[in-house]
Amino acid sequence: MNSNDEMDPAHQVPEGVDEKSVRALGALSKALETTERARGHLYGFHQVTGTADFELGDAVRLPREAGHEEQTDRVERVITGRNVIPGHWTFQIIEAYDSTYYQPFAAVERDIVDELAGGRDHLLEARLKTMRRTPHHPDHTATPPS
Repeated sequence: MNSNDEMDPAHQVPEGVDEKSVRALGALSKALETTERARGHLYGFHQVTGTADFELGDAVRLPREAGHEEQTDRVERVITGRNVIPGHWTFQIIEAYDSTYYQPFAAVERDIVDELAGGRDHLLEARLKTMRRTPHHPDHTATPPS
């Protein structure tokens, strides 16, 4: 077995860490990854909502050019620059999510990985990679080429 067929040392389960702990860390990591996806959706919501707000420029300009001042004024007054929820634009929702939920979650996950696994991430996934690789296959190596 060449060195690239051996398990990646950075992802080996540390001495004294049992299987239940590896699975628990994997579950915690998966939950954080799902939170990362939710956070990404918030950024998507932020960008799409912002794009819609800027697109209101045409929705204001075109009716005004067609002589529809009253309707244009209503769009500007009621919609342009409006809060998406009381007191908040989308960037404020992201900031609140980050400080209230995401950052504490990420910090707790990091602390627990440090405490239980010596800071080694993705132990469960690394174990799965080892189990699913074909030994000596050039596209199934444990680590990138050095």
